Amino acid sequence: MRVVLTGGGTGGHIFPLITVADSIRKIDNQAEFMFMGPNSGLERRVMEKNRIRVRSVMSGKARRYFSLLYLLDIFKFPLGILQSLWHLLWFMPDAVFSKGGHGAMPVVIAAWIYQIPILTHESDSVPGIANRIIGKFSQRIAVSYPRAERYFVKDKVLLTGNPVREDINKGSKEAFLQKFNLTESRPVIFVIGGSQGSRAINMAIVKSLPDILKHAQVVHITGEKNYKEAIHGARAHGIKEGHEGYFPFSFFELEDMKNAYASADLIISRAGANSISEIAANKKPAILIPLPSAANNHQSMNAYELAEAGGAVVLEESNLGEHILLEKIIKMLQDKDFSRKLMENIGGFYHSDASDKITEGLLEIAN
Repeated sequence: MRVVLTGGGTGGHIFPLITVADSIRKIDNQAEFMFMGPNSGLERRVMEKNRIRVRSVMSGKARRYFSLLYLLDIFKFPLGILQSLWHLLWFMPDAVFSKGGHGAMPVVIAAWIYQIPILTHESDSVPGIANRIIGKFSQRIAVSYPRAERYFVKDKVLLTGNPVREDINKGSKEAFLQKFNLTESRPVIFVIGGSQGSRAINMAIVKSLPDILKHAQVVHITGEKNYKEAIHGARAHGIKEGHEGYFPFSFFELEDMKNAYASADLIISRAGANSISEIAANKKPAILIPLPSAANNHQSMNAYELAEAGGAVVLEESNLGEHILLEKIIKMLQDKDFSRKLMENIGGFYHSDASDKITEGLLEIAN
């Protein structure tokens, strides 16, 4: 079997594509894969590590503001379709699995021209414009939230949940504490800001760090761009990285990531679909801070759907003052009954068979 994988170019798109590829390999260990889409470096590094070829494809970007770059986008999009037609001609897959986003649009349109069957996956509770369009070209549409079903043709839609790496909830707390020299006697707060990190979350954590460390240890994924700023901010408070309970890192590979989830007593995170699914898989209490600039406000929609089900606490970035954040942290660390309810409720958002269901759908449309 040959499958083209395509998506918009963030970790939230890339890792589910790899998860589904792994699921297909369990059925067909000779399956061939090619990723087609934006190439920011992350895609090539992660895809090639997982034995998936990469072909870069141009695409215009949907912006919610005026920009002269729109003039370039007018040319990028048709060029991206031509590039996709060329790459598909030589690879000629049995199916295309799209995670959506502007980066997937040229690939999907080219696949439709060749009449290659397409399955697209919508991670968020409210689909973006790109996925609403891509859904019209797709034979099947998998969704993570029931609310998303209303935006697509009913007969095409299947509720699958969001595919996450199957061992993401099989981490070792003991291995993590030992590797990074954390103490078992104090709670662990795990701070993540998405695949690129979040400067706003970083600064809020660093500002409150002296008070937070009175109650817990902090494992902080800053993102590569923001790492130096975060550690300089901590040092301004007299807190050196790796000491006094503060452990900042620019990035975690899978093994450290799943062990960090296993170790966490509280998670502070953006509200991307992939992050929510991984937190749900580990049944951890979480404070979700939606990205306000996310397209179609999808992170807020995701977060509040979870909050309505009693699965997480939501804190808007505009309210990210040190006192409010600290108050939420202390409550969740000290109120064990409240945290236990959050853990039980968020578990319902984890679908362990999501990648298998998507694989079944791909096999069906490919035959």
